Amino acid sequence: MQRNVLEAMRLELEQSADEKTRESTQRFFKEEIKFHGVKSAAVKKIATKYFREIKGRDKKEIFSLCEDLLQDGFGEEAFIAFEWSYSLRSQFVSEDFAVFERWVDQYVDNWAKCDVLCNHTLGSFVEMYPQFIDKLIAWSHAENRWLRRASAVTLILPARKGLFLNEAFEISDILLMDKDDMVQKGYGWLLKEASKKHQAEVFDYVMRWKAKMPRTALRYAIEKMPAEMKKEAMAR
Repeated sequence: MQRNVLEAMRLELEQSADEKTRESTQRFFKEEIKFHGVKSAAVKKIATKYFREIKGRDKKEIFSLCEDLLQDGFGEEAFIAFEWSYSLRSQFVSEDFAVFERWVDQYVDNWAKCDVLCNHTLGSFVEMYPQFIDKLIAWSHAENRWLRRASAVTLILPARKGLFLNEAFEISDILLMDKDDMVQKGYGWLLKEASKKHQAEVFDYVMRWKAKMPRTALRYAIEKMPAEMKKEAMAR
């Protein structure tokens, strides 16, 4: 039965794919990516359609289906897996962190997969279980670039609500001089979202560290600030 749902869904993805979409998607990535070539709106519809067929099943069984989708490596199938896991957020328990951590470590291989999983599934999880932010801080020291990006990006949506400012700064401290541009953009984005509720604090942080902060991260961090603040932050 599990296989039938996934087979039907994969067939629909293949039938919805086109080469033009696949080629245009590739332009957003430096690395070679594995995509069918299905538009985002169509992927969302397919995810919703097939979730209706499985939503009554045990969470463990649905997570197993998600893992099956992730193993194929296609971007659209990863997005469906992460959409399904997010749909189960009301059932999250602390033990689920180990599952999500494995998904980042083993299956995330580009910024899009990282951000979809972290913004929604993991972001919701840490709001429910904030004690796991210590795990995010550990990720910021990881060799895996996607775990390092995930340490920041997981806090994006909570930061937009004004949550976890001190933890956002702690993670940014660790990632401050990271050489990887995907990581720089990740923590810069986190600071930008935190600035929506804590503009003065984030501006002070940027001014304190701007001599060391890569320009990529700096530009992201100040993007939503007033022009005069931007000018001061960008001045050498």
